[in-house]
Amino acid sequence: MTGMERLAALMKGRTPDRVPLIVNLLDQGATELGVSLREYYARGDLVAEGQLRLREKYGYDGLLGMFYAGLDAEIMGCHTILYADDGPPNVGHLVIRTPEDILKLQLPDDLHCHPRFHELATCIGILKQESAGRWPVLGVMTASFSLPAMLMGIGAWLDLFLTGDPGLRNLLLEKCSQFCSRQIVALREAGADLVIYANPVASATFIMPQKFRDLALPWVIKDLEGPGATGVVFFNGGGRINPILADLKKNTGIGAYYLNPFDDIAEARQILGHEALIVGAINDIKLINWTPAEIDQEVARIMRVGKQQGGFAFGTQVMPLQIPEENIRALVEAAIKHGRYATDAL
Repeated sequence: MTGMERLAALMKGRTPDRVPLIVNLLDQGATELGVSLREYYARGDLVAEGQLRLREKYGYDGLLGMFYAGLDAEIMGCHTILYADDGPPNVGHLVIRTPEDILKLQLPDDLHCHPRFHELATCIGILKQESAGRWPVLGVMTASFSLPAMLMGIGAWLDLFLTGDPGLRNLLLEKCSQFCSRQIVALREAGADLVIYANPVASATFIMPQKFRDLALPWVIKDLEGPGATGVVFFNGGGRINPILADLKKNTGIGAYYLNPFDDIAEARQILGHEALIVGAINDIKLINWTPAEIDQEVARIMRVGKQQGGFAFGTQVMPLQIPEENIRALVEAAIKHGRYATDAL
């Protein structure tokens, strides 16, 4: 089966030949092509080539149409991106420094006309064409409740939404939500089969469930109101989400959830019922130093629980560049080995 066939089987309530495998390799594409990260992310065709080579090299089940998280801030007006030799690019200029900056914040009228989104769309289009329906193409965007952290810094955003001027907070969130809704549509137009909706600040790691219901949930609903939740995957962005799953299920229509490595998979299934797709993630920071035997043991544990629950895919967070190549291979080999279903279950 292809990666697309595996995911399609799960969404139809059937059992594929093995658990689908999502490996989020990003900066590794520059290494494959022998170019710097600055040169790599300047061109969508290079990122697409890197993604295609990585999927072919390791044999996982998806293609990631993403550059780096700060790209959303760049499209919103950030004019400096910081590049390192051993890690992902990051925001080097805060778009919002004063309350007046919120008032002046302007959204792009047409995302496809923005030069940076144009490169991203070019990447996704190439991946879609080269995939030819075999491997799902994943677009990634930052939810409106988390986007301000990249526009003004996480500390300033926490201060604003917890104790700041409600009028300014809601104005900023309204602008961010309009941007997010447009971005979901634009990613689909570019060719993304699934849209990863990353909302780390709304996770239970950052705020209590009641604060999530009061402050964040209304904006998740707002973001999806126009474009709809079809094909949207709620991504924890590194934070735990089991404590907020019931609210998401009840109010958003989202049908797929990417868990944190510390979220209990069986508990998530109990909360979500049998309809939702669950992605159980490994703690990929550990892959930097783990041995292949340790990787195999942890993958086997996750797969054992996930397969028992059904409707399950195996994933990573955002794989650090420092993970040795042999450990990436060990991860994929273990996931394929332990993710297989019995022949009579097909």
